[in-house]
Amino acid sequence: MVQGGSRSETSADATEMTKQGTSRTGLVYHPSYLSHIAGPGHPECPERLESVMSHLGECGLLGRLQTIEPTEADIEWIETIHSHEHVERIRRSAESTVAFLDADTGISRDSYHVARLAVGGVLAAVDAVMHGMIDNAFAAVRPPGHHAERARAMGFCLFNNVAIAAAYLLRYHRLKRVLIVDWDVHHGNGTQAAFYDDPSVLYVSIHQYPHYPGTGGFKERGVGKGLGFTINIPLAAGSGGQEYFEAFESIVRPAAVRFLPEFVLISAGFDAHREDPLAGMELTEGGFAGMTQLLKGIAEKCCQGRIVSALEGGYHLSALARSVESHLRVLMGPPG
Repeated sequence: MVQGGSRSETSADATEMTKQGTSRTGLVYHPSYLSHIAGPGHPECPERLESVMSHLGECGLLGRLQTIEPTEADIEWIETIHSHEHVERIRRSAESTVAFLDADTGISRDSYHVARLAVGGVLAAVDAVMHGMIDNAFAAVRPPGHHAERARAMGFCLFNNVAIAAAYLLRYHRLKRVLIVDWDVHHGNGTQAAFYDDPSVLYVSIHQYPHYPGTGGFKERGVGKGLGFTINIPLAAGSGGQEYFEAFESIVRPAAVRFLPEFVLISAGFDAHREDPLAGMELTEGGFAGMTQLLKGIAEKCCQGRIVSALEGGYHLSALARSVESHLRVLMGPPG
């Protein structure tokens, strides 16, 4: 189980982290994240993280971020979102050299452990924020997670990193309200399904529509006690900064402030960038910075600035790296 220490230990750790770096923003990364191989020529490749980390070093941000060391998540936390059978299926499939769980989702010998390490990285970031070690964090993890459903891997995703982190916040940290904002260009069907009847999680997704996986229409708003706690903002191909800005100002901000989240999680896919080969949107690095700034302001207003973002998509290597830089510069900057 990913856990923090006592209050006195946490305070000491926070002081030490402040001495070691110049920002209160954390970065989760581990070289093992490169060991997941989704197949020859697959767009969800290790080079994605290599590009991000190289660029962060070149632009001078890497040394200013607080390093968060991930460990493999305990199965009990993964099974808050996924069935035991699903977890076992991933474990057994990874014993093959290379296998495909569906037409898009490949798995290799290290993938099971890497996927657990990805979940564990996001949980470690959550703990660091909750214990006051840092203000916010970005988890540079792979494989991504937001398409993974309770009993199904799909869309390059094995375990749903962000959904598990939300469940962890509710159950381990005893929070009552968690906001998830998913700006990946693809709708996060797995995250939506996990909390579709749950009023403790407000799930907001802004995405290209119609597009893979085909879900995420306006009318998908939740069921039962969760009705109204799922907000989908489907945008047409070709949408860019203006459309995203208007949606965030008119829909995302007021809904989030009404909800009063105690923590903000971001499914941070950067594949809505105009250079991305797997979509048709027109965002630039500035668009991602703007969305980050708005969510940072919401977090500062509602929950002491608590934000953890986790990498989802983004398949143009240079555009991904530049967009992550823009996202981090806002997280690291002064209050919004």
